[in-house]
Amino acid sequence: MRALTRRRRAGLGTIAAAALVGTAFVPFGAAGADTSPPTGTPATVSADALPTWQVDGVVWSMTTVGNIVYATGNFTKARPPGAAAGDAREVPRKNILAFNLLTGELVTSFDHSLDGQGLRVVASPDGKRVYVGGEFTTVDGQPRTRLAAFDTATGDLVANFAPKVSNKVRGIAATDSTVYFGGNFFNVNGKSRQRLAAVKAADGTNVDTWKPTADDDEVMALAVAPGGERVIIGGKFQKLNGTAKVGVGAVDTGTGALATWTSRPVPTRQGSNFSYVTDLFVQGDTVFGAANGEGGHWYDGRFAAKADNGDLVWLDNCYGATYGIFAQGKSVYSVSHAHDCSSLGAFPETSPTTWHRALAETSYATGTDKALPGSNSNYSRQPVPSLLHWFPTLAMGSFTKQYQAAWAVTGNSDYIAMGGEFPSVNGKAQQGLVRFALREKAPNKSAPVAMTAPSARKSLLSRRITVSWKATWDMDNTALKYEVLRDSGTTPIATLNQNSTFWSLPNMSYVDASPPAGQHTYKIKVTDPLGNVTVSPASGAAGR
Repeated sequence: MRALTRRRRAGLGTIAAAALVGTAFVPFGAAGADTSPPTGTPATVSADALPTWQVDGVVWSMTTVGNIVYATGNFTKARPPGAAAGDAREVPRKNILAFNLLTGELVTSFDHSLDGQGLRVVASPDGKRVYVGGEFTTVDGQPRTRLAAFDTATGDLVANFAPKVSNKVRGIAATDSTVYFGGNFFNVNGKSRQRLAAVKAADGTNVDTWKPTADDDEVMALAVAPGGERVIIGGKFQKLNGTAKVGVGAVDTGTGALATWTSRPVPTRQGSNFSYVTDLFVQGDTVFGAANGEGGHWYDGRFAAKADNGDLVWLDNCYGATYGIFAQGKSVYSVSHAHDCSSLGAFPETSPTTWHRALAETSYATGTDKALPGSNSNYSRQPVPSLLHWFPTLAMGSFTKQYQAAWAVTGNSDYIAMGGEFPSVNGKAQQGLVRFALREKAPNKSAPVAMTAPSARKSLLSRRITVSWKATWDMDNTALKYEVLRDSGTTPIATLNQNSTFWSLPNMSYVDASPPAGQHTYKIKVTDPLGNVTVSPASGAAGR
């Protein structure tokens, strides 16, 4: 699933240094959205990684019911936060588990075993069930061929739901009475189906009136639109029901007939180069989609469309395959390996390439695409959202040999959780699962990134000493306060305010116009809006 990309350089805008002479300076411009955003801009969760039980493999998919997260993938054991693999507290959990989103604790009453990996888990609208699909053929030793259901009240495997699916299930969407699913299968309960099928929630038998076809390639994700009249389908296909629908389309929930879908976020395949939808999430009247591209500059980003007709709301063209998407309020979180967000006027491609594996952006459009269209794109200068300032660091994993970090994201109104194959978060060991919370629920201890020592240079013509440094950045705050400290003093001789991002670090300076006689060293103390502090090393001595 790792997208192949051509590198494209985009120049950083020149930002003038703030040169001060014994006074403080506040640059013009509001802070970007973060845990402490300007009025009217959605706040993100904090970048603090909250303690969460871990897994020894990969999490492919997650869903949240109330405060409980259900996760499925390819793993055999779970262990407490902070524990290393092999810890005495490690417990068996084969390919599926549940944990509390508020505490990160394992739900011990939900203890099951899939004999093959789970690829998708979703909840019924009433929250009474979760459905799991994948490559397994048994659950707890009982026959369940690639699709199973669990009762969320008791944690039990649902006894009378056991449809027989001939091959892998990758996408699931449910109403309270019907389970829609897709993947790469051709037979369900002994009846012909072409990568899409529906069964009754009551007993797992086929809904024979629903037989749409994904004609030429896999289905990866499904979602039911509000009102329950349409199933939105995403995947690698180029046709639905024999009609050109590239990567995404919709069908009627009752008949399976094609339903209106107007936008074309996914470009048409050209030989071995193509893009496809990996995940769908519905919030209100909007469906948010994630995409992966195979080929140079093929579509890798995210899109939003009206769920009732497919009208495009926005489409961002950040490069670096996107695997999962989740909307919380007016913020949309995604997991990817983004490396070029010039489309949003944000970080450009770098050489060597740098990867940013968790992003947040507005759920609504704020402007138009600021970069060239992607390969074979159907859009140019289309509406785009804004990238929000939230950049936790998820380390690349190796379990799948695809060398990614997170593959799935879920949450509720206060928390989000990410699952994947990452071995650490923000430099601290944390494998496969992690949680983040809104400011009111978080410890808010993420400090500005460490700085190098400033330089201090005395004027040849006076006693003035110019102190210079490069701004730092913070994972979840744009606006930072810089205080200049002289020698061993703790009272600042100057205070500067500066906005920064990891891709735009302004040069800053302060002129100490009347220092005491003798030589002096200087430190820079950086504070974020929540009071977290980083202090630079001391400069070399300057003066006389």
